[in-house]
Amino acid sequence: MITIECTKALKETLDHLQKQSTLILTTKTGKAFKKRYFALKWGKTCKDAGIEHLHFRDIRGTTVTMLFQAGCNLGEIVSITGHSLQRAQDILDKYLVRTSQMADNAIATFKNVLGTCFAKQKR
Repeated sequence: MITIECTKALKETLDHLQKQSTLILTTKTGKAFKKRYFALKWGKTCKDAGIEHLHFRDIRGTTVTMLFQAGCNLGEIVSITGHSLQRAQDILDKYLVRTSQMADNAIATFKNVLGTCFAKQKR
């Protein structure tokens, strides 16, 4: 088991909830959500919000792409999501949107490396 720090926004949300358990997602009887129960709740929530074609399993894949866009490397990502390195790479290959901002960031990083003493060394 690993411990993962939560974001400030999540912590603020959790701090304002009535505590019924040490678990975050519990049934009315206080037991942990099972995969099937979570899927049912997810489906109902999406339907109520008018969201179509989104499955609860998409949460982890979306998290992979968001963490990568935030600058995390694959090792860091899989330590949070539980994917294998290969699966996380497959998700990025399929779903990561290549944007001008990402390209600009890459060039800025490259320019920074070119400006370092290491890059200027003669070999």
